[in-house]
Amino acid sequence: MKVINVNKLTSAGCRVKIWIADSFAKMNKKMGGDLKKIRMVGEYFQEVWKAAGMNIDNVEFLWASEEINARAAEYLDLVMDIACQNTVSRILRCVEIMGLSETDEMSQAQILYPSMQCADVFFLEADICQLGMDQRKVNMLAREYCDDIKRKNKPIILSHHMLPGLQQGQEKMSKSDPLSVIFIEDEEVTVT
Repeated sequence: MKVINVNKLTSAGCRVKIWIADSFAKMNKKMGGDLKKIRMVGEYFQEVWKAAGMNIDNVEFLWASEEINARAAEYLDLVMDIACQNTVSRILRCVEIMGLSETDEMSQAQILYPSMQCADVFFLEADICQLGMDQRKVNMLAREYCDDIKRKNKPIILSHHMLPGLQQGQEKMSKSDPLSVIFIEDEEVTVT
């Protein structure tokens, strides 16, 4: 869906920024929290999108860790403002973006994660946010934040549906669970 939507956006004249959320993956303990492994997966995703037909002429791949470090004070101010505008219960309603529920035990970083992801929208100066339905709650948080700060031009949310996982009852495929997902290099016999 990302390839299809990005190609539609770029053919309509949009410039697309793809935020490779390496620092977020570390916070959410993906790949054991190993930033080198996470970086490798991010590079792999770029190649998968290209192989799947993404036209990257008007696409810029940005690493969250590099962009945030380059403008750390600006980013931290934005995250703190979003955090100050919201209650803990409102933020906890967004933790499913990490595959968690409000009642799961989580680290302090994971509680901050929704405010950070919301900040990304404004940090990237995004007019359109194109993410999966699993990210919808944090996109709505960004729109609500616009109301809080009296910002008139709210980001447009372009959500795509998720492919269901291969295991019984899974709402979406998860690259974290190899038994629930089809990988790009899987042979036809494996997929069948």
